[in-house]
Amino acid sequence: MVMNLTKNQFRTVTAAIVASGTDDLNVMFLSFSMSSIIAEFSLSGGQAGLIATITNLGMLFGGLFLGVLADRYNKMTVFKSTLIVFSLATALIFFAPSVGWLYVLRFIAGIGVGGEYGIALSIMAGIVPANRMGRISSLNGVAGQVGSIASALVAGVFLSALGWRGLFLFGLFPLLVVLYLQFFVKAEPSEEHQAVAPLTISHEKKDSQELKQGKKPSIGDLFNTPQIAKQTILLMVMATVQIAGYFGMMNWLPTMMQNQMGISQNNSSLWMITTIVGMSIGMLVFGKLIDTIGPRASCGIFLICSAIAVYLFTFVQSEITMLFGGALMGFFVNGMFAGYGAIVTRLYDSRIHSIANNTILNVGRAIGGFSSVIIGMIMDSSGIPMVMIFLATLYLISFAAMMMIGGLKRSSYQQKTEPVSLVTE
Repeated sequence: MVMNLTKNQFRTVTAAIVASGTDDLNVMFLSFSMSSIIAEFSLSGGQAGLIATITNLGMLFGGLFLGVLADRYNKMTVFKSTLIVFSLATALIFFAPSVGWLYVLRFIAGIGVGGEYGIALSIMAGIVPANRMGRISSLNGVAGQVGSIASALVAGVFLSALGWRGLFLFGLFPLLVVLYLQFFVKAEPSEEHQAVAPLTISHEKKDSQELKQGKKPSIGDLFNTPQIAKQTILLMVMATVQIAGYFGMMNWLPTMMQNQMGISQNNSSLWMITTIVGMSIGMLVFGKLIDTIGPRASCGIFLICSAIAVYLFTFVQSEITMLFGGALMGFFVNGMFAGYGAIVTRLYDSRIHSIANNTILNVGRAIGGFSSVIIGMIMDSSGIPMVMIFLATLYLISFAAMMMIGGLKRSSYQQKTEPVSLVTE
């Protein structure tokens, strides 16, 4: 991937990608320590589940609030703040005397995690040429998968020795990224906006007038006109399906396989590893496709193949087909996730990139997170085949939503574009 980036720009993009990986590392610590937390605080199933719910609510709040701050003021300053917030809140869980304090700290950590995603993408979009943003977004997504794997390794090595509380002290790691940004990345004078304008209805005169008048960016800009509002809602539908499918696959499928085929827990863990590898390769491929053939064709291929791959997984009957099917399903189902940043970059004005990315993803995360409950209910009443039909149908719904987004059809990633520094404002 050849791009004419300065040394400082390269450092900025690299730091943003690494920071995204630390998000997943911190979030996954909860999964590996949950059983110990339940035992220490004598929690019921509902109380334990509330920890993750509160974290998601924090992400939603942080995504909305901090996205607005980043687009209105200084992206890099707010970006550093998100890392500091979720690092300190995660580490302070070590001292949590009660489940009430655990709820509070997870909510605060969620605020930081929810804000970081869109701001990182916005910073990268101000540096990377638009026709390379798909590949950069894919690296951002792969960093998250690496963070999940790193979390599993840290838990495997240190959990027994340090206990569940000690595990959360590793949440301080993102502070190293903050120090790197503070001392090794210079604040560059920036253009007012990215050189490449969005190829959609945000070209309208109303947006141009607001820009000239110096109107502050807000969430309302995502619903300025009926066409923009339609685009935003449809992208939220797609993000909801993306999150719902991911939670359904990673939270429930290992259990389904153990029940249906008698697969051991060790083998289901091996399935998860191959699935994560498939996801990472899928992200890299999708990032390349979105830069070459455009978002509409790329999303169309992956959404249809996701529906087919999920449904075909119903017929898995052996461990070999289980591993192959998991990798194939991960390739298509989560390969698309990293492309949303590139899509938003092209569909919205650069002045609201942080707001658009954070709002669309975190609304999708808040709604899509309920898929685990819905899947559990379907599995209890109708069995595994109906669960897979439900998940496959979600991807067909997302495909229909995607086809109704006019901006995707008009967007071309083959335009000759130049990178513009947009580290700070």
